Amino acid sequence: MVNENNVFRYNYSAASQREVESIRKKYLPPEENKLEKLKRLDHRVQTAGMIPSLSAGIGGALVFGVALCMGLDILWGGLIGAILLSIPGVVAMLAAYPLFVKVAADTKKQLAPEILRLADEISAGMTDNRRDEPRRDEKRAV
Repeated sequence: MVNENNVFRYNYSAASQREVESIRKKYLPPEENKLEKLKRLDHRVQTAGMIPSLSAGIGGALVFGVALCMGLDILWGGLIGAILLSIPGVVAMLAAYPLFVKVAADTKKQLAPEILRLADEISAGMTDNRRDEPRRDEKRAV
């Protein structure tokens, strides 16, 4: 006597498994591989001095613009005040690029060891993978 009520049934659906995995991935912390981290660090070095230099350049341009308005008797009048106010504006605008170079160089010096370490790890991994692959001039055994 076989009891048919105790039969184990398993229905597998690849589509539902994919859906479950996609939902699961939403709640896992994002994984960053070495190449993505290397690109992120490189981008950080390239754009390091952007905010300070733009702030200095825009601030200097605004101060210089106010000085021009003073010189044309549009704001508060006075040529002497315009000349005195235009000097800090010009200095701030001229300092923007050297500020960018200095901040970028400092960031590059700070992040260079990490970038070089990641680049070496990635390069070593790529050369290890290439050793397993046959060369183009080698014929594959079929």
